[in-house]
Amino acid sequence: MSTPMIEIQNLSKRFGSFVAVDGVSFQVGRGEVLGFLGPNGAGKSTTMKMATGFLSPTAGSIRICGLDMLADPLAAKSKIGYLPEGAPAYPDMTPQEFLEFAAAIRGLSGEQKRARVDQVIALVHLESHRHRPIEKLSKGFKRRVGLAQAILHDPEVLIMDEPTDGLDPNQKYEVRKLIKSMAVNKAIVLSTHILEEVKAVCTRAIIVNRGKIVFDGTPAEFEARAPKGAGEPAMDVVFRSLTTSDAVATA
Repeated sequence: MSTPMIEIQNLSKRFGSFVAVDGVSFQVGRGEVLGFLGPNGAGKSTTMKMATGFLSPTAGSIRICGLDMLADPLAAKSKIGYLPEGAPAYPDMTPQEFLEFAAAIRGLSGEQKRARVDQVIALVHLESHRHRPIEKLSKGFKRRVGLAQAILHDPEVLIMDEPTDGLDPNQKYEVRKLIKSMAVNKAIVLSTHILEEVKAVCTRAIIVNRGKIVFDGTPAEFEARAPKGAGEPAMDVVFRSLTTSDAVATA
């Protein structure tokens, strides 16, 4: 692996007596696209929220591009583009207005701000909807607005929760192509429940179950765990075997 841009060490999160994330550790280097998978309630979104500084961990450490998220959160967060679950935005704004607002928060101004907003609108194909209120947009176009704000400041680290949720097959193809094109110069983590997404765009996959990592390897290694003649997609078989047991990966 290249120099780690994301370093997660012994990360844990408790909500009362419930352990949502239990001692998770992993690193992501530049050029990697990590698929972060697990069944509902496995701790995926909680881990993403801690990694981006939106949620404080009960224990453990997070470093982004060498910056400590707990000790220097503003500097660490400045390196991250984050697409959260649901892609929240101000519904009465248009995509143009929302992205200009987000750009100003990120420190962009003048011609640089105008050029970058135009660029990301083109990248996610929002041109025809840039002046419509966000509340009037379909789920797929709202997702594109969320993706646009995540990449607006050209971050070194990109963390996305269900990036293709609500998109039609053509839109999914375009977003996956965009993710792959950006991956050369970034460390990317995408949380997803769509196994085909891992095969389509990821260079590595981590599976979590009950707050623990149960697999960490390449998509090919993941598929290779399926028994021959299973009669259904290999990834489905392996995912089910890993997430219906208490086994924890030692690799």
